[in-house]
Amino acid sequence: MLKKRFLEVCCSSPEDVLEAILGGASRAELCADLSIGGITPPEEWIRKALDMSLRLTGRNFNVNVLIRPRGGDFVFNEAEIEEMLSSIRLCKSLGVNAVVIGCLDAKGDVDMVAMRRLVAEARPMQVTFHRAFDVCHDPLNAFDDILALGCDRLLTSGQAADAYAGRELIAELVRRAGGRLRVMAGCGVRPSNIAAIEKATGVFEFHSSSHGPSGVTDRDVVAAMVNK
Repeated sequence: MLKKRFLEVCCSSPEDVLEAILGGASRAELCADLSIGGITPPEEWIRKALDMSLRLTGRNFNVNVLIRPRGGDFVFNEAEIEEMLSSIRLCKSLGVNAVVIGCLDAKGDVDMVAMRRLVAEARPMQVTFHRAFDVCHDPLNAFDDILALGCDRLLTSGQAADAYAGRELIAELVRRAGGRLRVMAGCGVRPSNIAAIEKATGVFEFHSSSHGPSGVTDRDVVAAMVNK
């Protein structure tokens, strides 16, 4: 019997979530406008993804939602933070599994004031700190801040162009976490390199858009990464 990897699929539509489920993924991250790094998806998409997963699986499939009001940097003003808080409240009311967030200050450090507000609003949902981490100027200090916030998970490429290139930092973060949060390897994760990333880093969770030839999430690509 095949063992399964824990794969979170980055989905830029409800239809992508369907492909992720049918391919055997463990979780989906729903966002819009992946071409600019992803922003908060519309409420209609969130509802559709949750309803569809319930019909297909008989349970609330683990749908995480990206909370990001715009593309560009991760330094947000008060109006943008209020928008994020509102989006988090919506997700909580709909039964979303987790929100995916990240705020930095102008120096490239984690914005602890903004993040404490967002994390507090999100509970009891889980919280993933996204790849804003990968542009922090001091990754180990940023990691300690993320731990202090009580985030459940960190998505990172190890501050490199892809997760395999960043494998040494990812492995160091896994050691530094000591089980206090999950480090999830993401960016450029494909069937051809996922086993190598797994071996080099010791991570247990992977994040990938799992695109096929058509440029959207493909259940066969998902299955190729899920099944060891």
